[in-house]
Amino acid sequence: MRPYALPALALALLALAGCATDKRNQALNKTLMNYGAAIRWGDFTGAQAFIDKTYAEEHPISSVEQSRLQQLRVTGYDEGSGPRPDGDDEVVQVVQINVVNINTQAERGIVDRQRWHYDREKGKWTLMTGLPDFSPH
Repeated sequence: MRPYALPALALALLALAGCATDKRNQALNKTLMNYGAAIRWGDFTGAQAFIDKTYAEEHPISSVEQSRLQQLRVTGYDEGSGPRPDGDDEVVQVVQINVVNINTQAERGIVDRQRWHYDREKGKWTLMTGLPDFSPH
């Protein structure tokens, strides 16, 4: 019986590690889907809930910026090839977002380079790069 104990223990540990990775991937998919939906619907206040708390404190959104965001309608949100790993608990994603200014009816596209971090203790992904920069350049 003992010769089987060590392989059985190793198999059990691998299964547990796989469950943790699966849980993390499910959390990532759900987070990216919900964040993308908030941006697509122009719910920038809801999208702010995904931003890392430290980043949000260091980069507060002014009332002027909030007003500018309310003038935009999102017409496209393309995740491209989706998220790609960048370290143990981080992923990056490049998203093409098209918006129309409701006052001028001018459409433009921006590229949003997102960096997401996984907090293992909370089991939660947070956006480390803030909301997309919609200001005209």
